[in-house]
This record gives sequence, C-alpha cells and structure tokens, in this order.
Amino acid sequence: MIVERIWTGNSLRNFNYLVACPDTGEALAIDPLDHEKTLATARVKGWQITQILNTHEHHDHTGGNAAVVAATGAKLIAHHRAAGLIPGVDRGVKAGDVIKVGKHVELECLDTPGHTMCHICLRSHTDQPALFSGDTLFNAGAGNVHNGGNVDDMFATFVEQLGRLPGNTRIYPGHDYIANNLRFTLAREPGNDAARDMLPQVAGHDPAATVTTLADERRINTFMRLDSPEVIARLREDFPELPDRPEPKTVFTKLRELRNKW
Repeated sequence: MIVERIWTGNSLRNFNYLVACPDTGEALAIDPLDHEKTLATARVKGWQITQILNTHEHHDHTGGNAAVVAATGAKLIAHHRAAGLIPGVDRGVKAGDVIKVGKHVELECLDTPGHTMCHICLRSHTDQPALFSGDTLFNAGAGNVHNGGNVDDMFATFVEQLGRLPGNTRIYPGHDYIANNLRFTLAREPGNDAARDMLPQVAGHDPAATVTTLADERRINTFMRLDSPEVIARLREDFPELPDRPEPKTVFTKLRELRNKW
C-alpha cells in the first residue's frame, strides 16, 4: 500500500489522500477536495483513480467529487446513510465492509459517528496499520460536533473504537491542526513533555511531513488523556462544579466545550 498525502494549502488546511496498489497502479482518492492537485498527483505517479471515498458529507470533503469522477470515471463510496447528503454515491458502506484497491490493498470501514452521524474512518489491513480518520481524530485533537454531530457519539467513537486500535497505527486526518491542538493540550496539561517537545517540530514546518501514531496520540492528545490528574485539576478550575474524579465522558465533553472557543 502506498499513501500519498496531498496538502491543499487552503484556508481550512485540508489534507487529501491517494491510496494506491503498488502492483496495479489503481488508487483510491479520499476526500479529494482539491481535484486539480489530486488528479495531477495521480498523473505524475502513473496511477489510475478508480474509487473515491468521502469520510463524511461536508463540502470541504466532497467538493472535488464531480471533477474527479468526470476525469476518471471513479466510483464514489460513502456511509450507507449518506446517499441523500452526498450526490452520486455508487456504494454505501457499513462498519466492517472492506474497500479493495488493486490486488492487495484492503481498507476496513469503521462507522465513527460524532463529527457527523454519517462519518466513516478507514483502517488498513497492513503490517503497520493506517487510519484515515477524516474529521474524527486529528493529530493531537478531536473533531467538533457543530454541523450535524453529537459529542456523546464522538466520545463513544474515541473510547470504544479508536482508543482500542494498535499503538503503531499511523494517523492520517482530514486537516492539519496539529500545532494549535498541541497548544491546547499544553493549556490543559502544562506538564505534558511529549506535547511540549513536539510543538517546535511542527510549528511552521511542512504540514505533510508529520505523521503520528496512535501511541503518540495517547501521549499528546488531550482527548485521549481523560484520566490525567493534571487535565482534571485544570478542568475543575474552569468548571468548579465537577467532582474530584469526574467520569471520562464528562471530561471529554468539557474539553470539547473549551476547544470550541480556542
């Protein structure tokens, strides 16, 4: 499996992806908003885009679909309940469904509600797994729930699905927010040395250069550090009504509330 991360350079800091089979040159385009860069990258690499996967229905992830389909004839894949939200869906997928690319590449669909209720993450079946996490799990952060989402479902997705994946899983999110997310982590947990050490490595550098693993996220991502005494202590400064040992769901919800204003 070959992963090509495409930095759009737009105001929303989107990442687009091509996942290619090295044997056949067939490729899956994930959220190809910048269709020009996506098509140009495939052309330079000698790949044929045969499928498109939208992680969810927001326009900054679906806006390039029509142009890529027109240029390649690719089939469009999305959550099985997203057909009414995303024009032209050819295949609706559910949890456990597998998307095959070429001869050997297999990507398992995870039904990951929270950012929206029709959100898909893809997990690769490779020796070192990769997670294409859309707007659910960001490097050092979590997606918002402003536009059709639900924070309770986001918490469940983190705890019951993403948090149980192997530590060596490489994380490929839909946007580059890592520097600001690390600053948020340090505001909530000033003693987090891993986040402090990483921040100067990513601030002002090539956004496509940094790929974290889930093990990294457990060290630097506040939304995966819900039992940290320092996180809880500082949270109680903002929310004095919290008990000394709040439930993880409460911690997650209050962190998301604070991040909304960050």
